[in-house]
Amino acid sequence: MAATMSSGRVVIVTGAAHGIGREIAHAFAADGSKVVVADINGQGAEAVAGEIGSTAISFPVDVRNRSQIDKLVVTTLQHFGTIDILVNNAGVYPNSPFLELDEAEWDAVFDINVKGMYLVSQAVAHEMIARHVKGRIINLSSGAAISGRPGGAHYCSSKAAINMLTKVMAIELTPKGITVNAVAPGLIEVPDADLNKDYVNAIVAGIPAGRIGRPSDIARAVLFLASPESDFISGSILYVDGGSTAGRTTLPFSGKTRKA
Repeated sequence: MAATMSSGRVVIVTGAAHGIGREIAHAFAADGSKVVVADINGQGAEAVAGEIGSTAISFPVDVRNRSQIDKLVVTTLQHFGTIDILVNNAGVYPNSPFLELDEAEWDAVFDINVKGMYLVSQAVAHEMIARHVKGRIINLSSGAAISGRPGGAHYCSSKAAINMLTKVMAIELTPKGITVNAVAPGLIEVPDADLNKDYVNAIVAGIPAGRIGRPSDIARAVLFLASPESDFISGSILYVDGGSTAGRTTLPFSGKTRKA
């Protein structure tokens, strides 16, 4: 990929030790950005930064912890001098039937997926504004925000909340020079996902593209929203799902079709 979109800019990617976040970190580095690989898994974050090389640093952070987030921001500024882009990728996706869903699990999903996004975004946005940075904040949502599934009451609800958080952040931050958007993946093939084969097959049956997604599909969308080409886009939710949220894709035609 030519270094034309985010070259020379500084990006923080949370949840970057694995899967989609790792791919996003690598994509920004390949595009010429300086990358902060942030994750609660400090060893994993360090490994990804090592894969990237001298243009990346790692930082262990729990996105639920404001003091750790403040240290992340300070360390980034000390090392790179600015923050141009924030990618809020950190999140969890447990499965529990609604009638058996434990309160602590519900709280953990919202604390990480929603509260963590709010805390990191707020801290980074303050620094962007103070430094007059024309910034980008890109949140990771999900097709689950608009399409529920069994076992996902807490996860689906948290992603719906992220969509609205993205819109309100855009309303308030865009006038200050920071665009805010979300990328909403469909089902993505990541290492160690341990997905039920029947579940995957059922999902694929409803995807017009005929496959589940790859982390690189999401990384390309994130890079676009971070690029100068997206200057007039803010408050949008970009669904990257092969068409699966377009509608009830497995239904037959409702009646006889007419020949042209």
